[in-house]
Amino acid sequence: MWEVIIIFVAQLLFVPILTLRTIMMVKGLKGKAAGFGILEAVIYVVAIGIVLSDLSNYYNMAAYALGFGAGLYIGAWIEEKLAIGYVTIEANIPQRNDALINRLRELGFSVSTSTVEGIDSTRYLLYCTARRDREKEFYRIIDQHEEKAFVASYEPRNFKGGYITKGMKRRRELFLRKKKRQISLVLPI
Repeated sequence: MWEVIIIFVAQLLFVPILTLRTIMMVKGLKGKAAGFGILEAVIYVVAIGIVLSDLSNYYNMAAYALGFGAGLYIGAWIEEKLAIGYVTIEANIPQRNDALINRLRELGFSVSTSTVEGIDSTRYLLYCTARRDREKEFYRIIDQHEEKAFVASYEPRNFKGGYITKGMKRRRELFLRKKKRQISLVLPI
């Protein structure tokens, strides 16, 4: 009975570690990927060794499979919560929306804009690169201002220069100061 529990727990640990190792490799974090790889190999050898020591024990095999499935779920959940890296988001909206653009910039999002030709009308495109942990926030803001927006996101492999590299917090502070100056010029005290 202990073998079944050991195998199940080993898989609960193994698969999330496998997920994290894969993420670290894709993100170019070689040292961390190697560390996770060593841990992953040790857990794998222990779990598979117990399963292969008695192939007539179907409980061990079931524990391995169930642990693997549960581990996948946990690994995906961990990956979603860590949200390592950046995401580029494009929002295609019917017309320029200054309230939306200002709100995004106020919250520290780097937003570039352009006019584009749609199938039967001119549209407006917002480009933003942000930390992955802010992607859902961006989508919520878009939904609040533009219900009919077409929004797509993807992960850039790497990038150089541009607004994103200067830091989100500093951008937000500069934007708020600039906006405050503009308001004071329009409304003299």
